[in-house]
Amino acid sequence: MESNFRNTIREINALTYRELKKWINKPHVVIMMLIQPVLWIGLFGKAFNLTGIFKIPENILNSLPPYATQAVQQIFNSILTNLFGQANIDYFSYMAIGMTAVVALFAGLQTGMSLSWDRRLGYLNKLLASPISRGSIIVGKVLGGTVKALVQVLVIILIAILFGLKLQIASASAVVAAALGITLFAMGIGMLMISITLRVKSWETQMTVMNLLNLPLMFTSNVLTPLAMMPSWLQTFAKFNPLTYAADIMRQALIMGSYASYAEIMRDLVILAGVAIALITIGVVAANRALRKE
Repeated sequence: MESNFRNTIREINALTYRELKKWINKPHVVIMMLIQPVLWIGLFGKAFNLTGIFKIPENILNSLPPYATQAVQQIFNSILTNLFGQANIDYFSYMAIGMTAVVALFAGLQTGMSLSWDRRLGYLNKLLASPISRGSIIVGKVLGGTVKALVQVLVIILIAILFGLKLQIASASAVVAAALGITLFAMGIGMLMISITLRVKSWETQMTVMNLLNLPLMFTSNVLTPLAMMPSWLQTFAKFNPLTYAADIMRQALIMGSYASYAEIMRDLVILAGVAIALITIGVVAANRALRKE
C-alpha cells in the first residue's frame, strides 16, 4: 500500500516536472500568454479611469469655502467607498489586481491545450500504454497548470507595480488565503478543461470552448467593473461567477489594507473551494471515462 502511494507520488512529480520543463523551455509561449493581460492593465486600466471621475481639481476645491470643500469630499469618498470598498483606492489598482484572476483563468484553460498537444503528438498514448496510473496523468497536468498560473499571477503583479499598482496588503494570513483561493480556482478550471479535452477530439471545438468560457466569464464578473455599477441582471450573473470571488479575494488581500473584510475573504475562499471540489469531481469522473476509451 505504502509502495503504491510512493509510486503514485513519483509519477505525479515526474509528470508535473515535465509540464514545467516544457513551459520554461518555450519562453515565447510564456510571453504570448502574458501579452493580453498586460495590454488590458496597461491600456484599458490607465485609459478607463473610473476613480478619476470622482476627483475634483485642486483649483476648484481651493475656490470653495472650507465647509463646502469638506462636504463635497465626504460625498465623493462615500461614493468611492460604496463602489470600490474604500475611498483611497484607484481604478488602475482595482482593475490590475482583478486581472490576476483572469490570468489564473487563462492558465487553467491552457491546461487542456497541453493535453491536446500530447494526444496529437502521440505522447498520451505512450503514457496510457505504460504502467502509470490514469489518475497520475490527470493530476500531473492539473498541478503543472496550477504552478504556471501562480507564476504568471506573480509576474503580472510585478508588471502592474511598474505601471503604478499601489499595494496595501491586509496581512500575511490574508495573502495566504488569497494564494490558496487563486490556486483552487486555477485547479478547478484546469480540471474542467482536461475533461473537456479528453471528450472532444476536434482542435477547433476545444478553441471554441475556450473562447466561450474566456470573455463571457471576464465580462460577467467584477474584474473590470464594480458590482455596484452593474445593472441588476448583470449583478445576478456576477454573483454566480467564480471569477468574481477569485478577483475579490485578491483585492481584499492586496489592495484593501486596513479596510479588508476577513469575513469576505473567508466567504470567497469557501466559495472557491466549493467550486474547485465540484469541478474536480466532475472532471475526474469524466476524464476517467474518456481515458478508458483512448
